[in-house]
Amino acid sequence: MTNVFDPRLPYRLSPSVSLRPEPFGALAYDFRTRRLSFLKTPALVGTVRRLAELPDALGALTAAGVPADQHAQYCQALAGLLTAGTIEPRESEVRA
Repeated sequence: MTNVFDPRLPYRLSPSVSLRPEPFGALAYDFRTRRLSFLKTPALVGTVRRLAELPDALGALTAAGVPADQHAQYCQALAGLLTAGTIEPRESEVRA
């Protein structure tokens, strides 16, 4: 497993993390590490929530309505969430 974020790969919210909606975005609490993180925009929350449903992080960004010219900025945020353990890589699934 690597902690280098690649937006062309599939990710998911870590099972030990819970999101609590807030007006600014969400609070992410990791019950394993007891770490509290802030997801500072609703679009970032939408992206994180969609990660497990789509084949890659770029698809999640698009589905969450993040404009293409902001993808690099959001990828940096997702890379930070990966490093913190808030999101994690997942195996690609073959869908019928």
